Amino acid sequence: MAGKLPTAYVSLLLIFLSAGTLTLVHAQKTWCVAKPSSSQAILLENINFACSQVDCSRLQKGGACYSPDNAINHASVAMNLYFQSKGRNTWNCDFKNSGLLTLSDPSFGGCQYA
Repeated sequence: MAGKLPTAYVSLLLIFLSAGTLTLVHAQKTWCVAKPSSSQAILLENINFACSQVDCSRLQKGGACYSPDNAINHASVAMNLYFQSKGRNTWNCDFKNSGLLTLSDPSFGGCQYA
């Protein structure tokens, strides 16, 4: 028995290490953006849905994220606002399979993604 750990200790060690890894991955900052292949109709649907749930005033004319004034940009900002407000769960970036999670901050110019 000398030099060997009982199976129960090995199991507890593995559980502890797994939980630590899961926490580390979950704690990493992520953003949600629109897939470039998404149709205009889906992007507009995503904007309408997300903005019915969160404050999208930064997308209004004169807002920090208004330019460029196109559906992919506005959808990405709106989808990310929704994603961040709902706890950054992967399922909050699905948007009928038109959302894409990224580890790179998509902020640009004066438009800061949350």
